[in-house]
Amino acid sequence: MSKYRFFIEMSFVGTNYHGWQIQKNAHSVQAELNAALCTLFQEDIRTLGAGRTDTGVHAKQFFAHFDVSKTGNKSTLDKWAFQLNCMVPKDMAIKRIIPVSVDAHARFDALSRTYKYIITQEKDPFLENFSCFLYGKLDVAKMNEAAQLLIPYTDFSCFSKSRTQVKTNDCIINSAHWKLEKDNRLVFTITANRFLRNMVRAIVGTLVDIGQGKLETEDLHKIILGKKRSAAGESMPAGGLYLVDIKYPYIS
Repeated sequence: MSKYRFFIEMSFVGTNYHGWQIQKNAHSVQAELNAALCTLFQEDIRTLGAGRTDTGVHAKQFFAHFDVSKTGNKSTLDKWAFQLNCMVPKDMAIKRIIPVSVDAHARFDALSRTYKYIITQEKDPFLENFSCFLYGKLDVAKMNEAAQLLIPYTDFSCFSKSRTQVKTNDCIINSAHWKLEKDNRLVFTITANRFLRNMVRAIVGTLVDIGQGKLETEDLHKIILGKKRSAAGESMPAGGLYLVDIKYPYIS
């Protein structure tokens, strides 16, 4: 039986999940999506995502691919998306289903990924689990200066969770910057070809240490070159982190 491949674009609130990927004795986004797809198509369907997300991390844009024996036009694809939205939990949303070639890959074909980390300096109960409340003054200019120092480097072992099963700790960071946005929210945006587990939250924690005066900007060179996770800052809470954009050569 012929199989057709589709990308599924979705978003989810990560608060109630142990990340995207299926894990033993854990609630995952992937398991919920797989169950909905199996019900919709009455086939054994297993998705493969653009990457892992940690427990509690949110995704405003996420992609996964799946194979199924059925195909259809745009109206059919829209109907599938609507039906899936009726099946998945309220903290997940299916945005669209996109037909792709049978060799298209949600993880390996991604050109870049962009994350945002949100810090609030005024306590807001409505942002609990959706930002990190941080009391005290931060030197944002120093934090931005330090963020630029990340870009020439490629080995980010110092920001990676230990004992991860990856072949390399090399990543290419395209941009990294802080911006003060409305409602006094401080937002860190970083784009790279790939990220290591825990990498963004560890980077943010280190830059916050610099902004608080616990570290100097130049200390970042020693931390990166030393490749020791213990030398970098603590990981920031997961609720402030959002995967916001993934680029592919064939999806607009």
